[in-house]
Amino acid sequence: MGKYNTMKTKTSYLRRLHRSFYLGMVLLFFALSYPLLWYYKKDADKYYSQLARLRRWIAVMSAASTGFRFKIETETQIDWSKNYVICANHTSNLDIAALLIACRLDYSFMGKEELLKNPVTRTFFKTIDIPVNRLSKLSSFRAFKRAQNLLKSGKSIAIFPEGGIDDHFPPQLNSFKIGAFKLAMDSNVPILPIVIHDAWKLFWDDGLERGTTPGLCRITILKPILPEHFLNPEGLRDEVYSAFENIWTPLTVTI
Repeated sequence: MGKYNTMKTKTSYLRRLHRSFYLGMVLLFFALSYPLLWYYKKDADKYYSQLARLRRWIAVMSAASTGFRFKIETETQIDWSKNYVICANHTSNLDIAALLIACRLDYSFMGKEELLKNPVTRTFFKTIDIPVNRLSKLSSFRAFKRAQNLLKSGKSIAIFPEGGIDDHFPPQLNSFKIGAFKLAMDSNVPILPIVIHDAWKLFWDDGLERGTTPGLCRITILKPILPEHFLNPEGLRDEVYSAFENIWTPLTVTI
C-alpha cells in the first residue's frame, strides 16, 4: 500500500510538472511570435489570416515540444475551401490546440468572456475571436451578429456547443446549446462536427486538479451536416448530438 501511494504521488508530481512545462512552452512561442502579432493586430480585418495562422503555429509548436500528438481521421473527404460552423465536444483546454491542428481553415472561436483575462487568448479574443457573456442577452446578441458577419464574409466559426467543460470525471457528453445551430441555419452554413476523443485523458479541464501528461489524442472529423435538410435548429442540433453520441464513449480511468 505504501509503495502504491508513493508511485501515485510521484505520478501526480510529474503530471503537475508537465502542465507547467506545457504552459511555459505556450508562453515561449507566444512571446516569439508577439512582434508579428503586435503588428497584425493593429488591423485585424486585413491580417485576419495571418493572425489565425500564427495562433495555429503557437498551438502546433507548444503541443509538439511537450509530447502531445494528434491522430486525425475523417469520415469523408472535407472540402476545406468552404466555410463551416465547427462544433466540437469540450473536455480540456487542449481542445483548442486539437481544433487548430485538425482544421485547415482560418476561423474564429466563440468563447466565454473570461478568456479576455488570459494574456495569450486575450490577443485573439480582442482581434479575430468572439467573446460572449452568456448571462447577458446584449452580449449574446452582439456575438451572434459578429459571427453571422464573419460567416457571410466566408470565414468559419468554432463553437463548443456544450457551453463549457463538464465537472464530472470522466467527462460526459452534455446537452448542446442551441446557438451554434441557429447560426448555421440563419447563415445556411454546414455544421462540421469534430469529435476529440482523448484530450481529457491527457489534460482534463485546465489541468489544475490532475495535471497533464504527453500522449496521443485522436480526433475524428465527421461529414458536414447541411442545415437545409432540417426544419428548425432543434432538429439540426439533435442530429449533430446523435452523431457525437455514436462514436464518443469515454472510458473510466484512474489518474
